[in-house]
This record gives sequence, C-alpha cells and structure tokens, in this order.
Amino acid sequence: MRHLKAHRKLGRTTEHRISMLRNLATSLVNSRDDRIVTTLPKAKELRPFIEKAITLSRRAASLEGNGSEAEAAGVHLRRQAASFFHSGNYRRATMTRRGQTPPPRTAGVAALTRLFDELGERFKDRPGGYTRIIKMGRRGGDGAELAIIELVDNARDKEAASAARKRATKGSTKKKTAETKTEAADKGEETTEE
Repeated sequence: MRHLKAHRKLGRTTEHRISMLRNLATSLVNSRDDRIVTTLPKAKELRPFIEKAITLSRRAASLEGNGSEAEAAGVHLRRQAASFFHSGNYRRATMTRRGQTPPPRTAGVAALTRLFDELGERFKDRPGGYTRIIKMGRRGGDGAELAIIELVDNARDKEAASAARKRATKGSTKKKTAETKTEAADKGEETTEE
C-alpha cells in the first residue's frame, strides 16, 4: 500500500530536501523574470510548496480593517510564511561588533518582503494556480528533464496579451478598411452603371 508516500524524495535526506525547496522558493520569488530553470521533478515538488506560501500572502493582502486583530493576523501569516524561506538571522547579532555596520539580510528576508508586498497584491483575486511549469527537454550532460517554473500574471504574460490584443485590433481594422474599399468600389460601379 502507498499510504503516507505523498512526495518525491529526490535522492536527499529530509533536512536536505526541505532546505533545497526553501532555496528554490527563494530563488523563484526573488528572480527578476519570475521564473527559474530546474529539473522537472524538483519543479513539480516546488509547485505546492511555493503555492502555500503565496496563499498565505494572498490572505494577508485581503485582510480588512486596521484594528489590532487584523494586524495580529497579518503578523501571524507573515511568520507562517517565513517558515517557507531561510530566516537570515542566524548569528547576525554575534557577527556585528560595536561601530561596525551589520551584515545585510539574506535573500530569504527579501523574498518574504516581496511575497507580502508585491505578490500578495498581484494574486489577491486568484483562487489558486499561481505557478506554471513548462517542459524544456533534456539536459545535455546527464539527460535530466529540465523545466521552467514561473509565476503566472508576470510582466511577460501581460506584454504578450497586450501584443495579441493589438494584433487582433490591427487585423480587424485591416478587414474594416478592406471592406470599406470594396463597398466604395461597389458604390462606384453602381454610379457608373446608372
């Protein structure tokens, strides 16, 4: 029986696998293009992992009111989502001496900030399905299947949609001008026949 065998092990121990998923999630959220290239099994494991974090940020974005309960719920959701990224506070206080500037926060803190500030608002009305996996073929060295995992509704998708709309309106205006020319030609023929 396959009970309690829900996820891929990816040839790693539990700690290594969770750390790898946190790193992939951080890379995906922090990437400029909202996409990363990885192997297909890793992408398939990353999808539910990152979608849970995005759902938490979406819930925080849809909180209503300015009361202390809403603030407390927002902080609670932010702390829950922080478990999906590396914290970045490890030994930060001990590494800073008096008069020195503290080291910068890690990418996990930046990912959490972007998740709640930008992505929560972007996916506020979307009930799920925040990522897309695109297969790329096989890698040359070891033959592993590669895939792109990306966030939907990114700038590239919006540009493609607007370009498609422009092409559709351009095509319709060309059709309209062609129809008006044929109509004018038909009217011209009617006037010459009279």
